[in-house]
Amino acid sequence: MSVSGLCRSTYYTAPTLAERKLAIDDNRRALDDAAVLNAACYMQVVGGLPTGTKDLYEAREQVKQGIRQLLPHSKDVGVPIALEPLHPMTAADRSCLCTLRQALDWCDELDPDGEFGLGVAVDVYHVWWDPDLASQILRAGKRILAFHVSDWLVPTTDLVNDRGMPGDGVINIPSIRRLVENAGFNGAIELEIFSPYWWQKDINSTLDISVDRIAHYC
Repeated sequence: MSVSGLCRSTYYTAPTLAERKLAIDDNRRALDDAAVLNAACYMQVVGGLPTGTKDLYEAREQVKQGIRQLLPHSKDVGVPIALEPLHPMTAADRSCLCTLRQALDWCDELDPDGEFGLGVAVDVYHVWWDPDLASQILRAGKRILAFHVSDWLVPTTDLVNDRGMPGDGVINIPSIRRLVENAGFNGAIELEIFSPYWWQKDINSTLDISVDRIAHYC
């Protein structure tokens, strides 16, 4: 058994420098934990707008400053950082990092030579809608550190906790999987279902269904 990734980071965005420093310290400790677990990467859900502000540019600068400070420690402990873009509808409260293109731009800015192994996580739930997805996955290449699957239900009632099992929604998961594997990714496929509907069901039945869905719909 292996740990495909430690999820998730403490949000980097905050109204004060002191709060941002605490977040960076917390993420540094999490990198240590990830190293103990021999995790393949440390997943970054970066945070949205700082409380009381509307400055999205500043929020993104705060995130990049935080990541920049952690990269040397990431290298020291041997756990690469994976930037995970989230659906744009979460930009205000969960992640000001919203597209794979943006995540790769940050990788190129913060780690241009790949010295620190900075990469990205491709979560189909968050990126399936993107018209640039295919070209950006190809661009990502070896920077793809994680691949998450679930399905987008129609209608969706909650942006966090209404994910569907593969095959129950509208995402063409096999197509995206082919893209990431053709780009060079050969790691684990992580089934990431946040859903009270599934949480309340018998765990053994849910596991059986999960295995079947990955085999037939991913």
